Amino acid sequence: MAEHLLIVDDDKEICSLLSQFMTQHGYRISVAHEGRTMMQALESARIDLVVLDVMLPGESGLSLCRRVRSSATVPIVMLTAVGGETDRIVGLEMGADDYLPKPFNPRELLARVRAVLRRAGGAAGSTLNGAGRVLEFSGWRLDVTGRRLFSPAGALVPLRTAEFDLLVVLAERPQRVLNRDQLLDLSRGRAATSFDRSIDVQISRLRRKLKIDPDGPDLIKTVRGGGYVFAASVATVETGA
Repeated sequence: MAEHLLIVDDDKEICSLLSQFMTQHGYRISVAHEGRTMMQALESARIDLVVLDVMLPGESGLSLCRRVRSSATVPIVMLTAVGGETDRIVGLEMGADDYLPKPFNPRELLARVRAVLRRAGGAAGSTLNGAGRVLEFSGWRLDVTGRRLFSPAGALVPLRTAEFDLLVVLAERPQRVLNRDQLLDLSRGRAATSFDRSIDVQISRLRRKLKIDPDGPDLIKTVRGGGYVFAASVATVETGA
């Protein structure tokens, strides 16, 4: 069955254009123009991804993103105004998986949607052969195949799609300095600009989740003027069916 996208934008012309374009590329499309109908659509149908505009009448896209994230893991791609870096950072803090500034080429949105859906569905595709891969560091277990993170105490730690992808990139390259451009390209499959600060937001969230002991060392360290480095020793464990 075709994947089902929900496009939320008060600009009916944009909704019509995107609906036609995404339908031509094999997606089923539903449309909402404000928060109430968006939430109704999410409750009444299985939605695989939401394309959500920040500027909406009534409740903002940022607030809606936070509401959705409180109870669901459906991927969200946010549409932001040109130069709206604050909106993009706040959107990522609220749980968005990616963002795209307006105006945009529909083909770029298509590429972002495909990439986010591919990441969100990675677990299903990776377990077909019955084998798995786990990265172990400082007592933590990162189940790459099952897309799960376990604390040293064995507790499951919830990670958003983008957070998980970024942690895998870092843990697969321990003791190696990676700058923002490399991290964005490796974790999200696209080039970054020198002003893109979304990685900083993701790193901050990961640090909080990996910091069980307030006095313990940070597993992800900042390299002044360079980027970030995963400071733990990592062991790879291959698991069978």
